[in-house]
Amino acid sequence: MDLKDMFREMGLAGTTAVIVVNFTHPIDTIKTRLQVDPNFSVKNMVRSEGASSLYKGITAAWLREASYTSIKLGMYGPIKSMYGASSSDAPFIKKFAAGATSGSIGSVVGNPMDVLKTLMITNKGKSPGLASLAKEIYHDRGISGFYRGVQANAMRATVLNGTKMGCYDQIKGYVVQGTGWSRKDLRTQFLSAGGAGFCMAVTVSPFDMLRTQLMNQPPDKKIYSGFMDCAMQTIKRDGITSLYRGFFPIWARFAPQATLQLIVFEFLRKMAGLEAI
Repeated sequence: MDLKDMFREMGLAGTTAVIVVNFTHPIDTIKTRLQVDPNFSVKNMVRSEGASSLYKGITAAWLREASYTSIKLGMYGPIKSMYGASSSDAPFIKKFAAGATSGSIGSVVGNPMDVLKTLMITNKGKSPGLASLAKEIYHDRGISGFYRGVQANAMRATVLNGTKMGCYDQIKGYVVQGTGWSRKDLRTQFLSAGGAGFCMAVTVSPFDMLRTQLMNQPPDKKIYSGFMDCAMQTIKRDGITSLYRGFFPIWARFAPQATLQLIVFEFLRKMAGLEAI
């Protein structure tokens, strides 16, 4: 695959992600609030901050999807080819590795938008504007402030995208074998994406919880020295099960998000004359 095709795939992936995030962002808001406040209540949030609070951070989410997801989803195919896993019967580990690689690259590129989105969502007052918040972070911490939690984010993205793309690709093969449907069949895509969404929630929840804790630190104060310190402090303070706090909102977000993203992406690929994943 040449660079033109790779950038075309990335453009299709970014377009897909920006469309889908408009439907799933409220679930992401609930999940993030729950991770930083165990006593969080959607009813109380809407009552005190208004229904629009469910869409806090949406501008940062758009930019995050345009950068992060365009890479993690759009570069999966080219990287899979590079790893020699283009055939449908390629080993799962190669598919996982391709997804993990594109996910880790995308997470580093999109980390600044992730930080901004997290801080905008967790602000219980009037949400600051994207530009003013970015200026505040840069003033307090410099460029490093935008890469707070990047270690946890990269680890999360590696596991998340490896699981998402690897499982989706692998489950597709099982569905095709078991039903006789083609890989382009909407039923095949729907079942495969739903299965991948559940696998993602199981493997990613602890990383997602720790990432939120790291990114939610005040701009002028550092509570955790790094990923492992955050994990140890969280487990010591709240118990190991706290790593799965927000699991159901995560699953409720991943299942429809993975399904919508992958089905829309497959549709756009088909319209662009590209083969199904």
